[in-house]
Amino acid sequence: MLEVAVIDKPAAAEASLDPVRQQILAALVTPASAAALAPLIGLTRQKVNYHLRTLEEHGLVHLVEERKRGNMTERVMQASAASYVISPAAMSALAPDPRKFPDQLSARWLVAVAARVVREVGELIAGATAAGKPLASYAIDSDITFASATDRADFARELGEAVNGLVAKYHDGNTDNGRRHRLVVALHPSLKPSTHSPDSEN
Repeated sequence: MLEVAVIDKPAAAEASLDPVRQQILAALVTPASAAALAPLIGLTRQKVNYHLRTLEEHGLVHLVEERKRGNMTERVMQASAASYVISPAAMSALAPDPRKFPDQLSARWLVAVAARVVREVGELIAGATAAGKPLASYAIDSDITFASATDRADFARELGEAVNGLVAKYHDGNTDNGRRHRLVVALHPSLKPSTHSPDSEN
């Protein structure tokens, strides 16, 4: 099972957004049959089977094994991932394009950049998986507390200068066979921890 899967097809996104199917996907972190899921979800086995067929059609669950139960064959299913992210690619023409309104100080532009990261990395993961190759990537996730707005502005300026210096040092625009990478640096206020936030447990 994957830790995270990116959904990039509109039909798969629609299927995953159904509340009942979300319950089924959450339960199928552990393999189970429709009969085992039915009392957990509060539906009949037949209705659970209907939802399972839809999820399987879109690659959101897969068959683990088949068991003989008298005259019946019980299909044991498992979710393809522990969690899912819907790519902006699933929205096609409505997906944000950060090239249209570049503004380093705009939170909405930051959202557009983040959406592009999800779309591009999702496509890269799919390609690497199909080719049976690892995907080279790197990320930093950190929290920082500033004493003042001035410190925050100074930090952003120094960070930009440091990143631009590294780009100037390592970027080689003259090679035809270079390994092109996209670099994204973001800074935004942290949300206050809540009892429902995964970060509040760390």
